[in-house]
Amino acid sequence: MSSISYIEEELEDLRIELREHKLYASLQNLDDVKIFMESHVFAVWDFMSLLKALQRELTCVSLPWFPKVNTKTARFINEIVLAEETDVNELGEPRSHFEMYVDAMKQIGASTSPIANFISEVYDGTFIEEALQKSDINEAVKDFISFTFEVIKTHEAHLIASVFTFGREDLIPDMFLEIVKNTEEESNVHYSKLTYYLKRHIELDGDDHGPLSLEMMEELCGEDQQKWEDVLFYAKKALKMRIHLWNGITQEINESTLV
Repeated sequence: MSSISYIEEELEDLRIELREHKLYASLQNLDDVKIFMESHVFAVWDFMSLLKALQRELTCVSLPWFPKVNTKTARFINEIVLAEETDVNELGEPRSHFEMYVDAMKQIGASTSPIANFISEVYDGTFIEEALQKSDINEAVKDFISFTFEVIKTHEAHLIASVFTFGREDLIPDMFLEIVKNTEEESNVHYSKLTYYLKRHIELDGDDHGPLSLEMMEELCGEDQQKWEDVLFYAKKALKMRIHLWNGITQEINESTLV
């Protein structure tokens, strides 16, 4: 059995727990999707930070430029960066996937103020942890982001790649598409940006980024058994943090129905 196959087998129970999470059953209408997106957008943002951390570790992003030893992993990550940071939206305009997500939030009427205020704080020099504490967001979101940046601070490419590759068992786009479609029909509106984002998400993750990420893991760990053990440890922790995030968002959605 290959190392990748072994890790995927070891992660299966956590993935099943995610796929069967009660969050999905709680997403009944567009208001529920709004609540979800207002928290999940932070995970979309920190995914971009994971991506750029990998680019920093696997390519040369400083001056003067020097060639990297492993140009194969450099190419893998640069291909993913190209699509995630400078894809095109439904209008053919260059946009990062984070920006597409925020645009979709605005179109359906979800609040973008918490993520905008958080990014503004960080941009102005506030430390991540301090900016999180200032933010009026779910505690599970804060925990999730904190874990991501703990991993980034290790500067260990295989650990960051583990969380990036195995730890992002994300939302079920098909379910979202169904909710959006039903809402569009009932309200006679068209949420083109969210529909496009979700379809693009499915297309890239399945056809390109998923396979590229696995190839990257093989290159980074090779025959080093300790690295593969580290990868498994962080992959499990990342999925547990995702479950924790899903728990927090589910609670928020359920509480909103009681108001």
